[in-house]
Amino acid sequence: MPTLPSYEERTRWFHQARFGMFIHFGLYSLLERGEWVMFRERIRPDEYDRLADRFAPERFNPREWARTAVEAGMKYAVFTARHHDGYCLYDSKVSDFTSVKRAAKRDFVAEYVEAFREAGLKVGLYYSVLDWRFPGYFEPSKYPESAAAVVQQLHDQVRELLTNYGPIDELWYDGDWVSVGRRNPASIADFWRAEELNAMVRKLQPQILINNRCGVKADLDTPEQHVTASEPGRAWEACMTICHPAGWGYVRHITDFKSVPELLQHLIKAASGEGNFLLNVGPKPDGTLREEETSRLRAMGQWLQVYGEGIYGSQRCDIPGDGVTEAGNGQWTRKGKTGYLFLSRWPGTEMVVPLVQTKAVSATVMGTGIRAQIREEYNHRLVLSGLPDKPPHPDVSVIKIEFADEPRLVEETDTSLWLQGKA
Repeated sequence: MPTLPSYEERTRWFHQARFGMFIHFGLYSLLERGEWVMFRERIRPDEYDRLADRFAPERFNPREWARTAVEAGMKYAVFTARHHDGYCLYDSKVSDFTSVKRAAKRDFVAEYVEAFREAGLKVGLYYSVLDWRFPGYFEPSKYPESAAAVVQQLHDQVRELLTNYGPIDELWYDGDWVSVGRRNPASIADFWRAEELNAMVRKLQPQILINNRCGVKADLDTPEQHVTASEPGRAWEACMTICHPAGWGYVRHITDFKSVPELLQHLIKAASGEGNFLLNVGPKPDGTLREEETSRLRAMGQWLQVYGEGIYGSQRCDIPGDGVTEAGNGQWTRKGKTGYLFLSRWPGTEMVVPLVQTKAVSATVMGTGIRAQIREEYNHRLVLSGLPDKPPHPDVSVIKIEFADEPRLVEETDTSLWLQGKA
């Protein structure tokens, strides 16, 4: 067995990336009602199967997707090789329900991998461990042969994906929350034979990162539709839709598209906790991306061209520490001795950050070249003056501050001392 790289080595690229593209695409795109349509509407498998004879996206062009990802400032992508409906977007030898064997006559995974690698992006594959077509998934004790078959299919198809498409950087399981798991969560890993599965994955691709959705912890935590940091030292990525939470797969008529400032806030929050933001697009049935998604991604990319220095490869910063010390609604990231203060509410010509223990050496308003004046006051108040009266960026502005050492917050042993100016 090849030598397994250390956790630090395997996650190094991941911690530099910070921003990735999630892509949900499949048969469900034809129905334009989201990726859960088969289950939510209880469509019989034989009826749903007919979609495979219609699914042939004439404008599928992953190079366009990759170009959009690059313009957005994204560094990697995760593509749905197979979702919960069991339809494979690649050439599986253990299933006839595939894009190669049905109307499309194309291996979409192969085309995606090639296009994104050409663009210099890391490639990830999403694979749903469950398959709604198997009654044994829902009632394993009632249909034990079917339950065994869905598990065996999982192992066989993961082997195919990690054997036939070259180096894969991330394996993104989903669907471990089967009926058996809901009744007895401790049995999830046993049901899917997760330890055995991941051992095979590690043997095939020692460098790969594996998420935590197969009943075992593995490498990455994956909060969904919220940005919640894992403990320090643990890699994680928050996955989220640009539109309504139900819109992972394409929904023709959908509301609640998040604004660019909102999406930037999620990205910054992820970076501040040393995590990544995996932002989803749901291509239309013809394979193209909708303007509501691409326009927002372009705007994020333009922002990152100016301020990405504080996002890519970011570290946790001890400032502000908690809500009491959040000056002007700021969020912080850090690189070594340099702090980056992200402001969605611009304070005007002067701002104060209290309880800063480490001496600040210089402060620059990013994107303008303006150097702020620095002074230190009582209660370890770091005062920045000479700032522009109006925010340099309409969405989120950033102040870059060089410190004499790693920036740290004052530990208040007596939380009332600030009243005397002695914090």
